[in-house]
Amino acid sequence: MTLISKKKLSYSISPGLREYLHEYDRESKLPVTYRDLLRYSGSFPLMDRNGRDTLWQTVFYEPSTLVELSAGLAEVYALLRTDGDLSFTDHLLADRIDYCQFGNSNPFRVRIVNQLNDNYDYFYVKRADASRVYGLELEHLLSPNRINYLVCGDSLIEEHIAGIPGDDFIRDHLQRPHLNQVRIAKEFVKFNERCFARLLGDMRAYNYVIIATPDFEDEQYRVRAIDFDQQSYEGKKNMYLPQFFKDNRKVVQMCSRLLKTETIRQYQAEERTLIARRVRLERYRLKNLMDIMRRDETSTDEKTAQLKQQLNAHYGSTAFDRCRSMGDVVHQNLKMMLLARPRPD
Repeated sequence: MTLISKKKLSYSISPGLREYLHEYDRESKLPVTYRDLLRYSGSFPLMDRNGRDTLWQTVFYEPSTLVELSAGLAEVYALLRTDGDLSFTDHLLADRIDYCQFGNSNPFRVRIVNQLNDNYDYFYVKRADASRVYGLELEHLLSPNRINYLVCGDSLIEEHIAGIPGDDFIRDHLQRPHLNQVRIAKEFVKFNERCFARLLGDMRAYNYVIIATPDFEDEQYRVRAIDFDQQSYEGKKNMYLPQFFKDNRKVVQMCSRLLKTETIRQYQAEERTLIARRVRLERYRLKNLMDIMRRDETSTDEKTAQLKQQLNAHYGSTAFDRCRSMGDVVHQNLKMMLLARPRPD
């Protein structure tokens, strides 16, 4: 069982990373920042439709503050979704703001309602952290998913990623009679491979979602990460393999029951091939990002040394001895994953 012993350290965005964000249109001046949302005057627990505590608090503000924030948050949504076209903001309303004290980034979740049809969407306002930004960018470049986010100073704006939270899916959906468990197992194997390739950690069940898409004969599934705080921070190799988290045990057992070893290896090879193609497609942007990441401090020396040792043992290699930073470790691990066949655990 994999455990996180201490809360992750926060790392500020370096000048090099901020220049990268500006170059690729990830940086924007915002009318509302994380600090502005901290001015709430009270809160109450937010419960789900079944009466369970969501660990979120709905916050409320003084009337004058709320008017100011609501207009600004509608503009933030326009910047995120329509590249700043404010012609749509007149009928947008920020009708609820939730705050979560659980986790590293202590996010605010903003619900934006279209007053013309009552449709709503969400986005998140978080403390900007270099680890999270690197995680978002690597997800955008190396996964099948596109990521939409903006940075302003020490504030980070993220779009909402729709899907069934992994813990809810495992509890409420995994044993449904018409669920295609083989396809779920396949996608979890591929998700496991993606996380390990770019060293995205802490994929406990509530840190990813399951997206089900109806197909002409059956449903297709995708497992998608929604939390990127633990991008290449921890020193334990198993932190980067979702299969080792207690939350995911039922899915892992399902994979073991339904998939033969050669089938698992096939799915792993398929995912590595897709990652390699994305690397070739985005090679210049990825090189730019990795050059900055390799110079930045994103973990402690102790954790970096521990991960180097464990990855050397995993691959039967000494290649990680040359790594001087956690960014170097990510770079080397991508090379090892995509150019060589790793030893099975």
